Amino acid sequence: MKLWNPTSDSDRLIERYTVGRDYELDQVLVPYDCRASIAHAEMLEEVGVLTQDEVDALISELQHIISLSERDEFTIAPEQEDCHTAIEEHLTEQLGDTGKKIHTGRSRNDQIMAALRLYYRDALDELRELIDEFTDRISDFIEKYGEIRMAGYTHTRKAMPSSMGLWAGVFHESMLDNLGLMEGVRQLLDQSPLGSGAGYGIPMDIDREYTADKLEFSRIQKNPLYVQHSRGKFEAEILHFCTQVMYDLNRAATDLIFFSMRQIGYIELPEKYCTGSSIMPQKKNPDVLELVRGNYHTLCSLESRVHSITGNLISGYHRDLQLTKEPVMEGIQITMDSLAVTARVFEEVEVNEDRCGESMTDELFATERVYQLVEQGVPFREAYRRIAGEYRQGNE
Repeated sequence: MKLWNPTSDSDRLIERYTVGRDYELDQVLVPYDCRASIAHAEMLEEVGVLTQDEVDALISELQHIISLSERDEFTIAPEQEDCHTAIEEHLTEQLGDTGKKIHTGRSRNDQIMAALRLYYRDALDELRELIDEFTDRISDFIEKYGEIRMAGYTHTRKAMPSSMGLWAGVFHESMLDNLGLMEGVRQLLDQSPLGSGAGYGIPMDIDREYTADKLEFSRIQKNPLYVQHSRGKFEAEILHFCTQVMYDLNRAATDLIFFSMRQIGYIELPEKYCTGSSIMPQKKNPDVLELVRGNYHTLCSLESRVHSITGNLISGYHRDLQLTKEPVMEGIQITMDSLAVTARVFEEVEVNEDRCGESMTDELFATERVYQLVEQGVPFREAYRRIAGEYRQGNE
């Protein structure tokens, strides 16, 4: 039986199709739903719906569920569909009528969004820590190798003098910009959806500000219909932030692959970050970095997926929105793993100073020679032609 349809059994095919992987994905949301339910129960006592004894019993059992979840001992059955049903059924089984009262004043719509936003908030905190770890490893790399000069490239051709410090500094500075994007996302998420119901409010007196404060949201999302409208919109912003992080990791991975080619030889990748070939015994393939590079495109597709799912929906809740949960969770996990892996590569990669020095050939200084002439009073374009002519003659 379903909470939303207590009088009939669902067709198994339809049930399997509509549930999807929610019962698996929601395992991570169990403690967040319990936290939101504790705040909700305390609010119901404040407005006179629950007694103090009922709230104490509910809080005790919800905290017990959190403990079970931390030990991987709280499971969600496919027929329960999601963590909300599993938790409510557990409360009802343990507390009887008191458990049946927990859903007063809310819908599964605002319930899931509260749990997701608490989860997203923690995920962003973890991503910040991983970005900080990544930039620390970049700083260590620059301190160790930053003064080593090497050829810089444009169009994959030698261009001008560069250094390991100039190159690696790109990824330090870009991650600081990404943290700025994260703050914008956090501001969006810092709104409590609890009490908005299914998009049209709750027909009883509740205190939304109370639950927002308990859950450490700075404000409530005032328009209850906008709460539903924002599902997918906010998720896409999370994925956009993750995509920007992965964009930078993609570029770093691509450079490291290029620099580690024997023909270039600027760096040496540790053996454990490479794989061999099943047929070519000499191969040392940068598979880890190739997967980081490829996962940027995975993130692009996940962001596009959320935009596509939520486009062309009329205002209000639609079951389509259920399908935004998986790509966001997947995107967050890929970004976390990629940050950790790439930080480890920067920690252990070795720079070949001799090969970097060998790359510093004469043509890299062509632009510098142009400006030496400019400083002597030669017009820039004339100086450019003179130096270009010398290189053309030298190549004949």
